[in-house]
Amino acid sequence: MGETAATMSSHQDGGPTIPGGFSQRDFYLAEFRGRTLAFSLPAAKPEELPVLESVLTELKANRTRVIVLSADRSLLEKVAGDRVLEANDPHWVGRLWRAIRNDVRVAIAVPSEESLASVCRRVVLRLRLAKLVWIDPDGPLKDASGKRISLLDRTEIGDEARRLDAERRRLLEEIQIMVEAGLPAVNLCSLAGLDDDLFTFEGTGTFFARERYLDVRRLSLDEFDAADGLIRRGVSEGYLVERSPEQLEEILSNGFGVFVEGRYLAGVGALLPYDAAKCGEISSLYTLTRFLGEGVGGHLVSFALECAAEQGFETVFACTTSERVQAFFERHGFRAAKPDEIPAEKWEDYPPERRQRVRCVCRDLE
Repeated sequence: MGETAATMSSHQDGGPTIPGGFSQRDFYLAEFRGRTLAFSLPAAKPEELPVLESVLTELKANRTRVIVLSADRSLLEKVAGDRVLEANDPHWVGRLWRAIRNDVRVAIAVPSEESLASVCRRVVLRLRLAKLVWIDPDGPLKDASGKRISLLDRTEIGDEARRLDAERRRLLEEIQIMVEAGLPAVNLCSLAGLDDDLFTFEGTGTFFARERYLDVRRLSLDEFDAADGLIRRGVSEGYLVERSPEQLEEILSNGFGVFVEGRYLAGVGALLPYDAAKCGEISSLYTLTRFLGEGVGGHLVSFALECAAEQGFETVFACTTSERVQAFFERHGFRAAKPDEIPAEKWEDYPPERRQRVRCVCRDLE
């Protein structure tokens, strides 16, 4: 991410398979539990509805309340049965509260003369909801080259809107009002990509947030599961190597993360200490493409260097088999190093065939 590519690993040592457990889905279900999400559904083909039904059924089992908005009443009746309220009912807020106490899935019908986007804005801000998911046949936003735009903050939405057609421009204008007024998150995705956009770290849509600010900090105990999930993703993609439970515990114990808006985990890493040699190793760096362009990898390295200085280390090193990752570290002030410049402890039980391919980088601290 940032100056690196989509994902990055700086450490690829071997180790036994990590047993299963926490998943990306678990992470997002925990975040949604007990909250109310709004889903806007401009249109849907009959064959696509099972995708929506599957997601809504899982959210119901998760004790997540859902409000579905559409101008298509027949569609809403398929989704919510007789639990369809009218957006122009002056008493809709109280009636929605009563309805959603009896069933966690309720629908709101939008009059044809009103804009679906403007009604969604009114609903989510009046109810102070946690998220709006706008399901659009056109899917996420794309740049001039056709590549998905994964993240926009409120300052960028206006510029992006100006290059779109009138309908999508109006939608983005409403989204900008929502996030500026305090809505934490808006997801724009296709119905086919809904499951992945809600329940995976990378997502398939465009994510709108109020600010892009990045918070880099050591992991709290409650964040270990999320970091574990990112590391597992890196392993499954081949960027990180599998580790033993003991190795994973050591990484998480010395781990830190980059959080977008203080809550969305965008990347992880660890600084492993070699106290006798007065140095530390940057290990298990992994970043998400959802936040591509945020410089997450660079923030992780900078934080590791700060931690190393605080601990009185004289040098920091990293090991990789990737030329691209080596170049990333060199752009951040590291130099190529020979294996014998690295603490001997590092090479204990290290696979000989991997050592033949390993690339080491080192940075001296002032």
